[in-house]
Parts: sequence; C-alpha cells; structure tokens
Amino acid sequence: AGLMTLPGGGPPLWVGYILVDDVDAYAQRLTEAGGVVHHPPDDIPGVGRFAMVADPQGAVFVLFKGLPSLAPAPAGPGPGLVGWRELVAVDGEAALAFYAGLFGWTPTERFDMGPMGPYQLFATGGGDAVGGVMTKPPGVPAPFWSYYFEVDGVQAAIKRLQAGGGTVINGPHQVPGDAWVAQAIDPQGAMFSLTSRQA
Repeated sequence: AGLMTLPGGGPPLWVGYILVDDVDAYAQRLTEAGGVVHHPPDDIPGVGRFAMVADPQGAVFVLFKGLPSLAPAPAGPGPGLVGWRELVAVDGEAALAFYAGLFGWTPTERFDMGPMGPYQLFATGGGDAVGGVMTKPPGVPAPFWSYYFEVDGVQAAIKRLQAGGGTVINGPHQVPGDAWVAQAIDPQGAMFSLTSRQA
C-alpha cells in the first residue's frame, strides 16, 4: 500500500489496485468494455506498472503489475489488512457483469437488503467471497469502491479511531456471516470501514 498527497486538491480517498499480468493489455480491454483510462499505463520506478482507470459507471480503481523484485503482499485477511471490498454502483448487476467479463470474477451468495435492494457477493478466483456489490441509494452522488480493514474488535477499534480524530458514520452493526462492521471517515475526510468477527 502507499500514501500520497493529492495533486491539485480534491477529496481524499482510498483507491484499490487490481493485479493483472499486463497493464497495457488490460487498459485496452477495459476501454473496449466501456471503461475509462484516467492515467495511461506508466511505470513507477522500482515498484511496477500501473494505470488509473474507472469502470463504465465511474468507480475508480488501478490496474497494477509489480516488478518481480517487489515483496509479496502479506497473506490475509488479518488485523490492519483489507478483509472486504465493496462496490456501490449505479447499477450493481451491470457493474458486476463488467468485472466478471474483464477479470473473471464470479457471483456467489446474494442477500436481500429490503429497500436497499440486493447485495451480491463475489469471488475473484473461486473459493470464498472477497467482496460485495450493491446499487447505490439515491442519496449517494457517485459510485465508488470502499475497503473494510480487519481489526481485533470493532468497538475497540472505534475507540482508537475516535481518539485519533476519526468519525463513525454508520454502525457498528452485525452483517450476514456473523461479522461486525462500521463505516468511518478519517480526520482528512477519507472514507473507510472496519470489520471483525468480534463486536
């Protein structure tokens, strides 16, 4: 993971990186599937190659291939690591179809969220689900990816978050699968979430 100062201002945010074996080829495939390339494929010296892109509905992410010498990511999930990914889309079903076509992701369980509509889980390489997709409520201005960081207990993490100047905007509450979650904003305004098997 990395941190940087936003060039030209704008709201702070977390951006996810999707690993691919050829950034240039995937950027071309993404464009052909209706996505947008905001920053064309480029090299990060000593790190790898990337492209800043968006899906056809506008949710931003990065295509990335690390250099062979780059240390592997820690095995997860675990405290401090991303344990869940969530896409709030203009049209959840169409969004997942785009990612399935581009990366081979597959839908798994589907949950009825009542007035909020269905919440579709997905897997990225077979096996267990690693994230979910939903259609955004009318009050959400734009589609976005959000990331849930694993913690040792949501209530304990909330105390640390608030002591550090962060704000809880939703939760904590229990979700299907017996996990506890809470959505929050850090002191600079970047949204993120917490997740744990313990309240």
